[in-house]
Amino acid sequence: MLELFHVRESDRIVVNPAALRDAVVALFQAHGFPERDAQIGADVLLLADSRGVDTHGVSNMLRRYLQMADDGLVNPRPEWKIARETPSSATIDCDRGLGIVVLPQVMEIAVEKASKTGVATVLAGNGRHAGMLAYYPMQALDHDMIGYAVTSGGKIMVPTYGGEPRLGTNPHSWAVPAGEMPPFVLDVSSTVVAANKIDLLRRHGSELMPGWAADSDGSPIEEPRLPPDFTWLLPLGSTRENGSQKGYGLGALAQVLTGVLFGGGPELPVERGAGEMNHMVTVTDVAAFSEVAQFKSRMDSFLRYLADTKPMPGADRVVYAGLLEHEESLRRQDGIPLHREVVEWLNRSLTESGLDRIEA
Repeated sequence: MLELFHVRESDRIVVNPAALRDAVVALFQAHGFPERDAQIGADVLLLADSRGVDTHGVSNMLRRYLQMADDGLVNPRPEWKIARETPSSATIDCDRGLGIVVLPQVMEIAVEKASKTGVATVLAGNGRHAGMLAYYPMQALDHDMIGYAVTSGGKIMVPTYGGEPRLGTNPHSWAVPAGEMPPFVLDVSSTVVAANKIDLLRRHGSELMPGWAADSDGSPIEEPRLPPDFTWLLPLGSTRENGSQKGYGLGALAQVLTGVLFGGGPELPVERGAGEMNHMVTVTDVAAFSEVAQFKSRMDSFLRYLADTKPMPGADRVVYAGLLEHEESLRRQDGIPLHREVVEWLNRSLTESGLDRIEA
């Protein structure tokens, strides 16, 4: 993430990862989640924090998830089930289960199927927010498989030339294994910027960058300014002149793959507060197409080729998708930086639930 999204040093409190995980598990359980599901959800949030994706970690998402459970928008004990199945596919009804709890289990089904059929796709509808989408493709890496995930829901993206939002941020994510090099992990929203990053700007008191968001009539906000109370985001590309039709198309495709295919019509996206989201994961077994060791060696060569690119004037180096996050995870092994307000909220919530406070 850009530096402006990270917690300022003056507001930063570094928390032990193990202690933070224990606190997250305890709070999930206090709000009705079974212990195993609480542990799965905590792992998804902590991986985001460890990789520097603060927008989708404990800071931004935990209190939202707990509030959704309290308000009945999330089912903390979903009885999700396979509604339709073939050897290489499945359609799952998530029973309003939280994505960060259900999707890791959905991905396990896809991996198992792909090990037998080479490629497998699982669609998961009637779900809720999936957190850091890269978590699920990354599950395939340990199996020498390529993972893909896409999710859709909400109304926050203004279509190209649109005067009102019609789609969610609708991200796509891929993870590709390598040998000695950190894996290629791409996680991108169909909007210029993820909605959660706007929430971080509000918390930090920082300004929008030009071309990120739209005004109340859909017009691009072209000058730096504090985020408005509402959030309408522009498609990847910002304007038609800069290629916004590409981000708009990616967002619409996400809706087709996860919403229309699951059974929803053109008005399937719901208001953001309702929280309904649909997901799809696809796994490709490298061994079905190539000798695994040779593939990983070729990936290493390709990734080094990218990383060894001569940088432009003023730049230190060239990176590829997933490299910075990998490096950040190494730096954060002993401590997760959280905003002071987040730690205060965590300790207040833990105390209210009769749990031990977390120490910095």
